[in-house]
Amino acid sequence: MENEVVSKNFIEQEIEKDLKEGKYETVCTRFPPEPNGYLHIGHAKSILLNYGLAQKYNGTFHMRFDDTNPTKEKMEFVESIKEDIKWLGADWGEHLYYASDYFHIMYECALKLIKKGKAYVCDLTPDEIREYRGTLTEPGKNSPYRERSVEENLRLFEMMKNGEFKDGERVLRAKIDMASPNINMRDPILYRVARMTHHNTGDQWCIYPMYDFAHPIEDAVEKITHSICTLEFEDHRPLYDWVVRECEFDHPPRQIEFAKLYLTNVITGKRYIKKLVEDGIVDGWDDPRLVSIAALRRRGFTPESIKMFVDLCGVSKSNSSVDYAMLEYCIREDLKMKRPRMMAVLDPVKLVIDNYPEGEVEYLDVANNLENEELGIRKVPFCRELYIEREDFMEEPPKKYFRLFPGNEVRLMHAYFVKCVGLEKDENGNVTVVHCTYDPETKCGSGFTGRKVKGTIHWVPAPYAVKAEVRLYENIVDEEKGVYNKEDGSLNLNPNSLTVVDNAYLEPSFDGVKPYDSFQFVRNGYYCVDAKDTTDEKLVFNRIVSLKSSFKLPK
Repeated sequence: MENEVVSKNFIEQEIEKDLKEGKYETVCTRFPPEPNGYLHIGHAKSILLNYGLAQKYNGTFHMRFDDTNPTKEKMEFVESIKEDIKWLGADWGEHLYYASDYFHIMYECALKLIKKGKAYVCDLTPDEIREYRGTLTEPGKNSPYRERSVEENLRLFEMMKNGEFKDGERVLRAKIDMASPNINMRDPILYRVARMTHHNTGDQWCIYPMYDFAHPIEDAVEKITHSICTLEFEDHRPLYDWVVRECEFDHPPRQIEFAKLYLTNVITGKRYIKKLVEDGIVDGWDDPRLVSIAALRRRGFTPESIKMFVDLCGVSKSNSSVDYAMLEYCIREDLKMKRPRMMAVLDPVKLVIDNYPEGEVEYLDVANNLENEELGIRKVPFCRELYIEREDFMEEPPKKYFRLFPGNEVRLMHAYFVKCVGLEKDENGNVTVVHCTYDPETKCGSGFTGRKVKGTIHWVPAPYAVKAEVRLYENIVDEEKGVYNKEDGSLNLNPNSLTVVDNAYLEPSFDGVKPYDSFQFVRNGYYCVDAKDTTDEKLVFNRIVSLKSSFKLPK
């Protein structure tokens, strides 16, 4: 038997090359989010990629918060990120770290650079620094403070640390090359004065390191072997390598970039989501219309479906966009064999079986999932009064309408054939009750009647039904217009992104369900118990996805 050929992405190929050449003895990866917002579907790719690489090569996975900018960071975001990553199944074990834990090391690294003549304190204003930096086509020019002595730089940097300068008055800059074709190498800022209370270190520091300085040090301190990041950091890699080299770390990590995951017609920008929350358009960062990981979890997506989605997207060096329909395809594929198929009526009208004995009830055996016998069967009560979907009855139907209408016979799912013999209306002409008779010889389609019916409809027993609120979600973005208004940059929102059905009726098997439990509502879609608004008195369901899909998996 021939060995199976397993295709490896370019990152795996590079890691295996490094291991083979002895550059690293083991693999250590990390996921380093900034705790300034909730994670979204794009972050899931990075989480699962980094964790998956550590698993594949029997290495170690680190969870690290890059908390170097306390102006936007909150413990709320720290806790939500930890919850999201655990939910996705990325287990960091004992390896939970904070960049702020290394502030003293970063400070020592800055001192080392000053002593080596590789860093200096600069008095230029932010506008002057931008002006001196040059452009993509023109080199920058040296700061007039670039040639300060080591002793003066050490003294001024100490004064910065001691709070003797105003915020923004002085910065520490790397001394690299103001004529470099890579703007990131034109004496980038390493430290700034900023009096901010940090969620982890309090008021211990009034100087904070810049991301491009802090990040490589964090990786090096933790002995990360492969720093996997997205393509926008490719131009920052020379600076990353410069920092770990000049700070003289042993076994420096290697940065490898991959393409971000872009979904069409979704909102991922933190400032846009923040505005949606503040304006009350959504009910929080976990509103099921968003694609934050918390929102996807609340809506009813599973870790398995997101992993399937990430795997289908693949890992590449080229940016591309993926249609949201692919994500919907993945959740359908994951749930179709796992979840019970239950009966729920979202727009009810009463159906009365006139010849069924009053007060009698029988319990029908119903398969939980016809495609998966392992899910077993349940008992569903059947009686004289039922609820059916309003769209399953028409008084004057068009051609090829095979559901219930006067004189027509249909099959009640899992039960009997019934024939419409009458109806009742209210003063506005709306149908309130449909009257039928049933054939007791047709229970569960059994028996020989000599008749066939073309239509099958579902139902719930009226006296035993569980009432619920059902939320029908559509894309929050107006897909015809795109996410952003080209004229002013505002969001093109879909005014019909949420429809609330407040009088849905479910079969009694739904009694006792828990938050995040999910089901297929037969002939309708997949639904999840809302974890935020469901109470003991009120059951709330979110539509995860409809049953029908326009997405076709590429061959």
